[in-house]
Amino acid sequence: MKKIYKKLILVISLLGLMVLAASCSSSKSASKDNSVKKIQDKGTLVVGTSADFAPFEFPIVKDGQKQIVGYDMMIAKKIAQALHVKLKIQNEEFSSLITDLRGNKIDLIIAGLSVTKQREKYISFSKPYYKATDVLLVRKGNAEKYDSVKSLVGKSIGVQQSSTQETEAKKKFKKSNLIVESAVTNMSTELSQGKLDGIVVGQAIAAEYVAKFPDKYSIAKVKIPVKKDAQTNNIGIRKGDNELKKRVNKVITQLQKNGEDTKMFNEAKQLQDKYGK
Repeated sequence: MKKIYKKLILVISLLGLMVLAASCSSSKSASKDNSVKKIQDKGTLVVGTSADFAPFEFPIVKDGQKQIVGYDMMIAKKIAQALHVKLKIQNEEFSSLITDLRGNKIDLIIAGLSVTKQREKYISFSKPYYKATDVLLVRKGNAEKYDSVKSLVGKSIGVQQSSTQETEAKKKFKKSNLIVESAVTNMSTELSQGKLDGIVVGQAIAAEYVAKFPDKYSIAKVKIPVKKDAQTNNIGIRKGDNELKKRVNKVITQLQKNGEDTKMFNEAKQLQDKYGK
């Protein structure tokens, strides 16, 4: 009788373990990352950007059609191709991008985005695809004039809303009059009109303005230190979309390995030279 009882207990225990294993398997299946499958099922990768950041993203009119082009958009296209889906670019204000990513309105953020501890609370990031350096864009002839933080005391300095430039400028230029706006293009116009004394932007963006409008702009000598975690551009990805992150990183690695990233960046600058205003 005891033997039968022991066998019964053993059978019940084994059945319990099987049920538990099945439950765990079901739980893992339910929580399985399907970030890539969702995109492939809908057949479109929706990338959010803020098209005022040439040569990374900017609008042009080609063959009568308005398009969003630039280095970041070329990377977006490569990612869409790797996923075998179409690419849709959603242009919006920079400050809305993280909210829309978390709200599933877009699949990725590709907009000259840098990693910060604050942003890491809400989203994940790809590996770096570009190393960034900030400078102060000023009117022609003022490069020598603005050579230190002290020389900018009381001056009106433009920074893009929700950007790392805004965060750092608030620390660096405490005695300057910081003007926070949503678009770099608007600030560049105000700079040329004398409404601003300078704009804190990435070195590549500033260089494009100087190359396109050598009689209007120049880069000031003042040094603008960039925090280590804000020295690169990365792609914004939803937390938990690990499979998509792997695919994105794979594309970036391939582009960097074969040197295609440099070629694309040069192509983006040529587009800016041809179509930029």
